[in-house]
Amino acid sequence: MFLDHPRMSATNGHTEPDRIERLDRVYGYAMALADADGDADFVDKLTQIHDHKGTLIVLWHEPPTEAEKDYWTRAWASRVGDGTSAVEHEF
Repeated sequence: MFLDHPRMSATNGHTEPDRIERLDRVYGYAMALADADGDADFVDKLTQIHDHKGTLIVLWHEPPTEAEKDYWTRAWASRVGDGTSAVEHEF
């Protein structure tokens, strides 16, 4: 079992706890896409995910591949996410 998951935070997360719940769902979606692709290194590269006013910011230990960036874009654009493609990557 993997226990070192990335930190999740959100602007106004204390007053709007649904933002953190949404990040949890989006994280699960992105992880499932990585697992389906056989990307075992995906989770080890992550530092933090943050919802900043509807923009998903993904922080990485090392640069992600284009496929890894796409996992987040697809997850955030889905019905469990924000429904937009507003995703930024920082490393």
